[in-house]
Amino acid sequence: MTEKKIRILLAKPGLDGHDRGIKVIAAAFRDAGFEVVYTGLRQTPEQIVNAAMQEDVDAIGVSILSGAHMTLFPEIKRLMEEKGIGETILFGGGIIPAEDIKKLESNGIAKLFTPGATTDETVAYVRTAVMERAGKKSEDKIM
Repeated sequence: MTEKKIRILLAKPGLDGHDRGIKVIAAAFRDAGFEVVYTGLRQTPEQIVNAAMQEDVDAIGVSILSGAHMTLFPEIKRLMEEKGIGETILFGGGIIPAEDIKKLESNGIAKLFTPGATTDETVAYVRTAVMERAGKKSEDKIM
């Protein structure tokens, strides 16, 4: 049985230039023992999915504060499916109305966090989701 750290990619798609929150999240994941790849601001869905493939990540986290969540999340998910990484966990956060969260989560976005969610809650969710997925796929022990 091998041990491996959970590897995640964090991204800020679109024109949103507010990155303080995602940097806090990145630090929280690193402090929790995850390997974190942060792609930076103004990424296209294509850049995000390509980076996720190149980095062989267990999960993709996207922060959207611009209001474009109903366009960007579905496009990222579509590209993930198209490129064969649709089983990778896609989660995110931002200013997202409850009715939009329901629609997005019912269409394959694993979990969406809104203001007020703690970093501990986010880390615990991703750790559990990745471990459950890994348990179905292999005998790797995820840290």
